[in-house]
Amino acid sequence: MSGAETFLGRVTAFAEGPVAQAAQSWALGEDPDPQLTRDAAAIGLTGITTPAEHGGLGCGFTTLVEACAALAAVDFGFAMSLVNTQNVGLRLCLSAPDALRDAWLPRLLSGEVSACTALTEPGAGSDFAAITTRATETNEGWRINGEKKWIVNGRQAGLAVVFAQCGQIGDAGGIGGFLVDLGQPAVRRFPISSGFPQASMGTGGFVLDNVVAEGLLLPPGGAFKSILHEINAARSYVAAMCNAMLGTAIREAAEYGAHRTSFGKPLDQHAAWRQPLGAAETDLAAAHALTARAVAQIEAGQDAQLAAAQAKIAAVEAAQRHIPQMLHAMGAAGLLPEYCFTRHLAAAQVAGFTDGATHILRDRVARLTRSGTDISKR
Repeated sequence: MSGAETFLGRVTAFAEGPVAQAAQSWALGEDPDPQLTRDAAAIGLTGITTPAEHGGLGCGFTTLVEACAALAAVDFGFAMSLVNTQNVGLRLCLSAPDALRDAWLPRLLSGEVSACTALTEPGAGSDFAAITTRATETNEGWRINGEKKWIVNGRQAGLAVVFAQCGQIGDAGGIGGFLVDLGQPAVRRFPISSGFPQASMGTGGFVLDNVVAEGLLLPPGGAFKSILHEINAARSYVAAMCNAMLGTAIREAAEYGAHRTSFGKPLDQHAAWRQPLGAAETDLAAAHALTARAVAQIEAGQDAQLAAAQAKIAAVEAAQRHIPQMLHAMGAAGLLPEYCFTRHLAAAQVAGFTDGATHILRDRVARLTRSGTDISKR
């Protein structure tokens, strides 16, 4: 068994054990125990693709995607929380000066500190160039003013990569990426709650009032390009996570249907009951294929913007369409917290907004295909 297979086996056991036990309370709004994040870090979940020479596992993107899927099969939010911390750790290895990397990376890898990437603002989401948070260079370093909202790990993160405008508002080339210590008094943090519990994702935001950045990680002119590249990876692992959620919903409904009787025979012996499961399996197979293509392209260093957008559209829409159908196949029993449905129903909706809203991605796919993109080579 390879090192990656051993790691993924540990991730699956962790997800199906401690995470599954805790997730039932997260669906009711209870915050995760910080010890569970430290336990996840001990397995390596906060350093999956971090190079081994810096204390990480040094795995490839495919392994990261499979780990995210194994976690999301139980709880999408917790998976998103961990992968966001791991992504910031990798960014430190790629872009930070040695001293800054060495000061923060061990704390991320141990689970002592969680991290976030802060791009979204009250008035800017998918339109990245519209951000108004501003960075100004002074004799004391870069100072940042603005507000970030709808940030994964925004409630509890101790460290953030904050994207801010260094030039004119609307100029994508003026955006830079800054490392910010969120423990500063000038950072005012706030949680975001909704009818869909987001406790395990740590959704929140913060106001930056003349905050001094730790350093500039991505200079203007390069930060926006980095965003576009990294978001293709994010869309691909979000697609895999949606596939995992739908797969769990299908499995739980199928297991229930094999034992629950109606009119003298198990539910799965009724053709009308089986048909929604067949439709769900078909769409899931298509979403899996599109996701695998996107992941392979990213692993190979290819341009995956079309494949990643198509994968996310297919996976999100399949999850949003069929998880409710699987709940109806279960009946009222599916509302019980020991089943996945109340968590996954909400998560599928959240996934539709994450890393590019579905309607934005549909437009992107149309523009890429109309511009002569050869899908067969992707």
